[in-house]
Order: sequence, then structure tokens, then C-alpha cells
Amino acid sequence: MKKFNKIKSIPSYLALQNIDTDMIIPKQFLKTIKRTGLGKSLFYEMRYDENGQIIKDFILNKKPYNESKILLAGKNFGCGSSREHAPWALSDFGIKCIISSSFADIFYNNCFKNGILPIKIGEETVLELSDYSKRKEEIEINLEKQKIYYGNKVSEFDIDEFKKKCLINGLDDIDLSMEKITHINNYEKKINAIKPWILNNE
Repeated sequence: MKKFNKIKSIPSYLALQNIDTDMIIPKQFLKTIKRTGLGKSLFYEMRYDENGQIIKDFILNKKPYNESKILLAGKNFGCGSSREHAPWALSDFGIKCIISSSFADIFYNNCFKNGILPIKIGEETVLELSDYSKRKEEIEINLEKQKIYYGNKVSEFDIDEFKKKCLINGLDDIDLSMEKITHINNYEKKINAIKPWILNNE
């Protein structure tokens, strides 16, 4: 997982509440177990018409928003089923940070496991930031300082220290397990000596 510290981008703004994971990545794209290739199908039913043609008016199909690293969204973002393909699709599209007043819990936690920073802030601040999206002006996210910089303003955000550490150091669940590899190996040697039939049983 790539390390996360600072990003600067023109944000894209989806002024919709209760965007669920099926809207983020529809069920027909859940067959793959790869984390790549899903970006083209992100928000599929909003980005494409019935014939599979791009809907030019949808924000993520327009420049410069099709290159946004920051997504602003309405409250309760990521509700619905717990599919991890949703953050996979967002990450593959290029979204590295999502800002909303609230998130569904499972989606929120899945973001951290996939290198995406979900920021919870007040709805008034989301609306303030949306003006920068409309004016096509950049905002900056500093994870280390837990601050959002926009114009001459600064907003702070809260984040769990452990989740912050994982993002800054690029640690996913596998990386965290590998940090304990010495303890795991020692445990297996101990068990193998005491109960050899457990590890050697095929």
C-alpha cells in the first residue's frame, strides 16, 4: 500500500446523500478479486447511459474532475453492502481522499485498508469546500497535521492514531502481520517442538 501524507487537488463534488456501495460499483463488477481495473466502472450507472456511452455532464467525466484525487460527498457515504470493491474502484480511479460529514462504518474502515483517507467534517465545511470544486481551485490535505487547507482557511479533522499511522507508513493488514513475523515464526517453532503433529499434519 502506498504511503499517504499530503495531497493537493481540485476536488470533485457529488452533492448526493446516502451514496451506497452499489452506486459506487454495481454488483455486475464484483466477479473480480483484483484491486485494479475497477476505476472505469466507478459510479457506472451515473457515468454511462444505457448504451454504455459516457454521460458528458456527469462530474467525473469532465475535466479537471476526472483527475481529482479528492472527492466531496453528501452524508452517509458508502452505505449499503460491505463490498470492498467500492474502495478498490475509488482508488483505481485515482481518488485518495473522501470528505463527507458521515460515512457508513464498514466502508469507512475499508478505506483505510486500501490507502484511502476518509475525512469526517461538518456539513458546513463540506459546502465551503464545494465552492473550491466549482471554481476549479485546489485544496490541500495534510494527514500528519490533520488539516485541510483551502484559500486562506484551515480546517482540522480527527482521525484514529492507529489508522493514521497505517496510512502514513503504507501499512495494510498483511504488512501489519509481517511486522510480527519473528513472533509468528518463534510461536510455530515452539508449537512444532511441543506438538509436531499440528503443523506437520497434511
